[in-house]
Amino acid sequence: MSLGDDNEASGGYGGTGQTRTRLPDRGGDVYGGARRGGRSSSRSLVTVVGVVVLLIAAIAFANRGGDDSASSKDTGNKPDTASTAASGNKPVKSTTGGIPSGFRQDQTGAESAAANYAVALGSAEMFNKSQRDAILQAIITPSRVSDFETKLDQAYTADFNKNVGLNDDGTAPSGYTFVSRTSPVGTKATTASSNSATVEVWCSGLLGLAGENSTNPVTNSWFTITMQLQWIDGDWKIVTHSQKEGPAPVPGDDRASSADDMAKAVEEYGGFTYAR
Repeated sequence: MSLGDDNEASGGYGGTGQTRTRLPDRGGDVYGGARRGGRSSSRSLVTVVGVVVLLIAAIAFANRGGDDSASSKDTGNKPDTASTAASGNKPVKSTTGGIPSGFRQDQTGAESAAANYAVALGSAEMFNKSQRDAILQAIITPSRVSDFETKLDQAYTADFNKNVGLNDDGTAPSGYTFVSRTSPVGTKATTASSNSATVEVWCSGLLGLAGENSTNPVTNSWFTITMQLQWIDGDWKIVTHSQKEGPAPVPGDDRASSADDMAKAVEEYGGFTYAR
């Protein structure tokens, strides 16, 4: 799965995968020489998969909202132009707790909110109790905040942090950089009205520890998040949240970067404010 209130704060949020490994070309670096591809039976992969399952179980405690009434718009062969083209609306200029806020009260605003909220929920800040609570306060409808806090507190335990390779308190071990980022690829509103919407967000995620001899290297995964949103107090807020695997593309033959390059990239490349 968080904080100042400046316009660039959304870049601080980031959010796992499968690998086909071969012997590294450079010894001592779990990143160097490895190619991302199909499945591997390595212990690190098993750990990451376990983490994903636990996160899904923790967050998806509520029913999915809405129905699939909008599915009739599907062409069967390719998406409508409107579903992939930018709306032309400007990104929001305000933030709440470092997360973009002040979205439009229409379908594109709901999709933009869902994309930005997916980034926050998939960020490294979710592994810190105080930062996680701040994220939930900013994006969850007030009546559901307590439920989300309880469920996630039960998931983000010391044992859970150890499984990811973190210290008990959710911090990265000395010499390592923890990576947890979610990058929305596209959004789809299955239902939408002036006061409620159900939005699916197709995402790519990164999770792991970047560092020499890491046993939990950063891996990639693909998943779809479904959010039921409610318009309340002048903005969109999450009522329910669920997640499922895929759609996942065929893995390419890109050579994995070194641990140093991965850590440097995470530190130097900020995130985006997503607008439909």
